[in-house]
Amino acid sequence: MAGLPPAPAAWCSGLRKRYRRRTAVHDVSFEVGRGEVVGLLGPNGAGKTTVIKMLLGLVRPDGGEALLLGRPAAEPAARTDVGYLPELFRYQPWLTPTEVLALHVRLAGAAVPEAERKECLATVGLAGRGDDRVGGFSKGMQQRLGLAVALVARPRFVVLDEPTSALDPLGRADVRDVVLDLRARGVAVLLNSHLIGEVERVCDRVVVLDRGRVAAAGTLAELLGQRELRLHLTGLTAPALERLARTGEVHREGDWLTVAVPADDEATAPELVRDLVGLGVSVHAVEPVRMSLEDRLLGILRAGAADREEQS
Repeated sequence: MAGLPPAPAAWCSGLRKRYRRRTAVHDVSFEVGRGEVVGLLGPNGAGKTTVIKMLLGLVRPDGGEALLLGRPAAEPAARTDVGYLPELFRYQPWLTPTEVLALHVRLAGAAVPEAERKECLATVGLAGRGDDRVGGFSKGMQQRLGLAVALVARPRFVVLDEPTSALDPLGRADVRDVVLDLRARGVAVLLNSHLIGEVERVCDRVVVLDRGRVAAAGTLAELLGQRELRLHLTGLTAPALERLARTGEVHREGDWLTVAVPADDEATAPELVRDLVGLGVSVHAVEPVRMSLEDRLLGILRAGAADREEQS
């Protein structure tokens, strides 16, 4: 209907999947908004890849619903504007990257000029390698080619399943830049990765799976809670202490003070420093402190394990 906002890039509700006696996914619900990067986290066997395959219509769910760009995920047409880099893939060793991209463009039914395909290879760090045989590529180079395949047909939604597993630090930085560029162009991304630091750098929201269930979900600010500022100060006065207390709870260790601040408030630190200096305080250092996503993830998983142990 006219006037309604566009459907999310991906949406699922109550997804379930069982393999014989083992429940791989149970009642999983989340969405990926247009132009949003969502990280999918969890330990091995949490059900992440199964959820991705159900979203993409590659595995039939036993229950629940999934939509891609507003269409049922089971419909082949729903995947027309979706790019996918699976965790495990293999290209024929006798093909060149140029031929691989030409094949996938033809399969996608997309009209992508040769110059644009070359640009796609350059984007993933394979400039000048388009005519080399894939069989001579390292694992990292093949992963770069897989990323190019996911991007070449100009998708509106990209699913990356462990896109940096075979890459060196430079390659991981390249993938991070690609993801940020996709978001800037309004392309939605679902990113499954064990490299939590990478997820923390690029994702708008995170969904944590544990034993096939959603254990936690939200923005980084919501998951990590409040953060703190550590300040090295001298010349503290009563008015300065009152100003610190108005910001948040204060803990003092000598000349170092820790002040709690809202997680999503980027203006607090400069305003606080400006006011303290105005009150005659010498500010020698300011260090933002926040629980890492890795610490939060471990806490979620350990709490889940403890709950299961109590129930057993």
